[in-house]
Amino acid sequence: MSTTDDRDRPGHRDASPGPLAHRVPDLGALELLLAVARLGSLGGAAREQGITQPAASSRIRSMERQLGVALVDRSPRGSRLTDAGALVTDWARRIVEAAEAFDAGAQALRDRRDSRLRVAASMTIAEYLLPGWLVALRAQRPDTAVSLLAGNSTAVAERLLAGEADLGFVEGLTVPGGLDSAVIAHDRLVVVTAPSHPWARRRRPLAAEELAATPLVLREEGSGTRQVLDAALGGLARPLIELSSTTAVKAAAVGGAGPAVLSELAVGEELGMRRLVRIPLQSVALARDLRAVWPTGHRPAGPARDLLSLTRG
Repeated sequence: MSTTDDRDRPGHRDASPGPLAHRVPDLGALELLLAVARLGSLGGAAREQGITQPAASSRIRSMERQLGVALVDRSPRGSRLTDAGALVTDWARRIVEAAEAFDAGAQALRDRRDSRLRVAASMTIAEYLLPGWLVALRAQRPDTAVSLLAGNSTAVAERLLAGEADLGFVEGLTVPGGLDSAVIAHDRLVVVTAPSHPWARRRRPLAAEELAATPLVLREEGSGTRQVLDAALGGLARPLIELSSTTAVKAAAVGGAGPAVLSELAVGEELGMRRLVRIPLQSVALARDLRAVWPTGHRPAGPARDLLSLTRG
């Protein structure tokens, strides 16, 4: 009675000698074999697959070595499948059909993803930059429905992390935890008042200490504007009025409610028409970066990727 294990016999292959990908021919090789079976010609199959005949021959030989059986008999009259080749071709056809179903399903997922884009943006970006970007995106992707969720920078981060937005834009000093980012623009905050305010007639730049001690018309806590201003001044007086949008802050300042600090992007028209006056500020940098943000490790794809490209343009 032999004590030799089957696995010790010459030619025996373990049922699982490694990853399946190392033991099964790749999809391109299987498609080539199917073309040979259908056309009866290795040269014709090579042309159909867009490769040279030597490359096709090499691919068939490599597949034969991988499987350990001859698949194609070559002769001056053409190429025909061996019995083993015919059997392998039947299996290959099922694999290719499954791959086609996989590809169709993946395309359906891409189509569903590309049919909508959910954007979350802080107020200044939502009001003064995003409209132009979205018009440009519409020209590129007319079939993509876009929804815009405007809020402060903290709310933008929350929506992204909750999976309620595909791409976000913030204007604070730091990137919220759990998000990756890219700087897309730069901005500066400016102090403005109505022309009737005493500051509008002052001759010297405003000192940082006086600004910090003055009750201002401000955005709410959590806004990028508030974060930048608070960090630059080392603290703020209790707000004169606290409002949840840039437009509301600007309207209050124009109406004479009190001084405000706003993005240059938001007040250009009002400054040009003298509805607001810019107050020079002494020795304080109120510059900030505007950033696109997305969940860490999930680089924007589809329409979100295209919108990100437009912001950089």
